[in-house]
Amino acid sequence: MSVIRTTDTERDLLARLMRAEAVGEGDLGMLMVGNVVINRALANCLTFKNIDTISEVIYQNPGGFSGVDSPLFFSNPTTVERNLANRVIKGEYYHPATHALWFYAPKTGESCKTTWWDQYNVGRYKNHCFYAPSPGECPEIR
Repeated sequence: MSVIRTTDTERDLLARLMRAEAVGEGDLGMLMVGNVVINRALANCLTFKNIDTISEVIYQNPGGFSGVDSPLFFSNPTTVERNLANRVIKGEYYHPATHALWFYAPKTGESCKTTWWDQYNVGRYKNHCFYAPSPGECPEIR
């Protein structure tokens, strides 16, 4: 059972983005990036109204992901990367990305900002800081 309807093409797109954004942070880091993508597709709030598919989330402008400009984004995903994408499509969530709609990587040695895109920091994993909407702001992902 999936938490979002998707195709093999969209699953591969998600796997490629997860790799491009977080391959250096291992499987768990890539899963958390996937959580943010799925959350945005589920949310019908803030800047994610009527954004329903993985491709709409990834290519949203403004608001998409910088990983789409990485050379890592352009090659086909591996079987491992596809399996990671399938896991988040099926609803596996990992703290601090459980309810997050945003993440970014601060410069080396910098702490996470307290707020980003007017949302509060909910935690950090390796070099990614995660940000979630305030309670009640996006009930679709709570």
